Amino acid sequence: MKGRGITYGDLAGRIGMSEASVKRMFSQKNFTLQRLDEILTATGIEFDELSAAQSAPTLISHLTLAQEREIIGDPRLLVVAVSAMNHIGFDDIVRFYDMTEAEVTKYLLRLDRIGFLELLPNNRVKLLIARTFGWIANGPIQGYFRHEAAADYLNSRFDGEDEVMRLVNVMLSKQSGAALLERLKQVAAEFAQQHQHETRLPLDQRHAISFIVAARPWVPQAFKALLRQG
Repeated sequence: MKGRGITYGDLAGRIGMSEASVKRMFSQKNFTLQRLDEILTATGIEFDELSAAQSAPTLISHLTLAQEREIIGDPRLLVVAVSAMNHIGFDDIVRFYDMTEAEVTKYLLRLDRIGFLELLPNNRVKLLIARTFGWIANGPIQGYFRHEAAADYLNSRFDGEDEVMRLVNVMLSKQSGAALLERLKQVAAEFAQQHQHETRLPLDQRHAISFIVAARPWVPQAFKALLRQG
């Protein structure tokens, strides 16, 4: 249902139930065969598709700390991992990066062992990470990219093509602040989904865009220094 963009509310309307009843049915995993058939018909999901999903490997949302350290410990392994996440194929990795076919295969095998992906015949790759996958908060890889952001990413005037930067300082209620954080999360999710939709395009029709979504209570140090004490 998630893959088809069908919410509990949508399903409730299609099968003549309340949304609360649908949620309870799913949370309790309590389906009669008749009700299951109604749900499959309403969502356009075939039974064999459901069966295949049940037997599919569990997708991971995070790596372990040790796995992240292994990836960040070898820059070439990190490049192959990020390339795989961006659905850059084996031939394109070899073409764009200074690595031989044997080296790329070696790194893909290491990622296979970690459980990040499955290396298939003819060097095809099946990712084993969920759409909600993320690096460990304040973990080795996030720390690496944060350092790179400070040292390189932000070293730009952000006035070129495909560039923009806005620093907005506002004062909001807790309710409005929570709404802002939720909206920022939605924006990140929307573009992650767009990335998934365009993975079938040839690599020369896609280009890398990195954006940082961040918000926190913050006052510049110069302002803090002028605050009245006591």
